Amino acid sequence: MAPLTSRIDLATSPVRDLNAKLHTGSLEAVEVLNPQGKHAVAVGLRHPVTVDIHGHVGYYCAGMNDGGTVTVHGSAGTGLAENMMSGTVRVTGDASQSAGATAHGGLILIEGSASMRCGISMKGVDIVVGGDIGPMSAFMAQAGRLVVCGDAGEALGDSIYEARLYVRGRVASLGADCVEKEMRPEHLAEVAELLASADLAHDPSEFRRYGSARALYHFAAGNSAAY
Repeated sequence: MAPLTSRIDLATSPVRDLNAKLHTGSLEAVEVLNPQGKHAVAVGLRHPVTVDIHGHVGYYCAGMNDGGTVTVHGSAGTGLAENMMSGTVRVTGDASQSAGATAHGGLILIEGSASMRCGISMKGVDIVVGGDIGPMSAFMAQAGRLVVCGDAGEALGDSIYEARLYVRGRVASLGADCVEKEMRPEHLAEVAELLASADLAHDPSEFRRYGSARALYHFAAGNSAAY
């Protein structure tokens, strides 16, 4: 029987072998050494395994995660936790573009900043970013919550559906059909809960809420200039 814990060095083992071991469901915890920016590390997890990656990763780390707890002790490239279904993904550094793209569930924690298109087409995931996010973040975001402790780039929430966005800092501009909304007690509680999950101590009252004006749900001739 395979051991419950394992240490895998990507300087000597291929990523394909690492992922194959993670997919067996026989491991409870795995330490990954020397990722050296390799792509597709810890993708497709389907079991409640804990994966600690010591170093920077490339594209699509923890993509399609469904139940795993993945921590990147470093920064991550494009498509972090893309299409994640459940579980937790934490990055202690920064994340490149499209973090959490199309993710359906679970929690993504980025302690640093995230580049453009953070949360693009998110479908139920919760994302907490300790720093800033880039332009076109939460584009066509359908469901879920995005908490940003720093600033947001241009066109935040463009063509947004029912995702809820909370930003503590400055918003460069809002995208089509995205508007600022009232922060009610339930929203303050929601932000407090998400900040606690990320071990962040910001005051929820410092955040502003953004969401859909619901003007683009159906085509209307009077809104034709907005399409």
